[in-house]
Amino acid sequence: MLVLAIDTALDACAAGVLDTNAGRLIAQETLPMRRGHAETLMPLIARVIESAGIAVAALDRIVATTGPGSFTGLRVGLSAARGIALAADKPVVGVTTLAAFAAPVIGENRKSPVISVIDARHDQVYFQTMSGDGATLVHPRVAPIEEALAASRFGAPHLVGNAAKLLADRWPTHLAPPVAVDPQPAPDIAWVAWLGAAVSPNAAPPRPYYLRAPDAKPAGNFLLKTQTLAAS
Repeated sequence: MLVLAIDTALDACAAGVLDTNAGRLIAQETLPMRRGHAETLMPLIARVIESAGIAVAALDRIVATTGPGSFTGLRVGLSAARGIALAADKPVVGVTTLAAFAAPVIGENRKSPVISVIDARHDQVYFQTMSGDGATLVHPRVAPIEEALAASRFGAPHLVGNAAKLLADRWPTHLAPPVAVDPQPAPDIAWVAWLGAAVSPNAAPPRPYYLRAPDAKPAGNFLLKTQTLAAS
């Protein structure tokens, strides 16, 4: 299976092509950024497709991160994924940013719980807590940092996400400290691709995963740009 993965939910603009038969990404590019995803994404995807040496029509599936994250950024990525999928007549799926952060940690098969955590600002975080084997202990939510810290009841965790250090700095001193802290600004595009290859299209819709109300909209002509790339 050839999977085009797209991530624009947080502080990066990234795309990659996964060849599941080869067991690796055959092309990828990630640019750190907080703004400007709409202007950057389509040229970036075009470069990745060219580097992979394939046509868009050769793709079997498109996947994009659905959030939580930047409202504008994740809409840009989802618009691109939908537009390419529509023009190329391919299925499109979505994976959450929290799951993409947690996936490589869970893949290590450790016993420690995993808290995937994203800065929601105003002393709040988006977070999800999972056991070492991937079972959900606390479902995704937006909450005050103190509520995320209450997940310490499951034991010393592995913290991952762009708010991992924020949570670690507030960790209660009377409890065992986190076993690891991975303050990544954005998920690894390879894991976005692998999750996208694994999920069922019927169970992973490509729509924004909001944990609080959105307040921004992407540029109106962005879908047209995606269809132009897919048709080229």
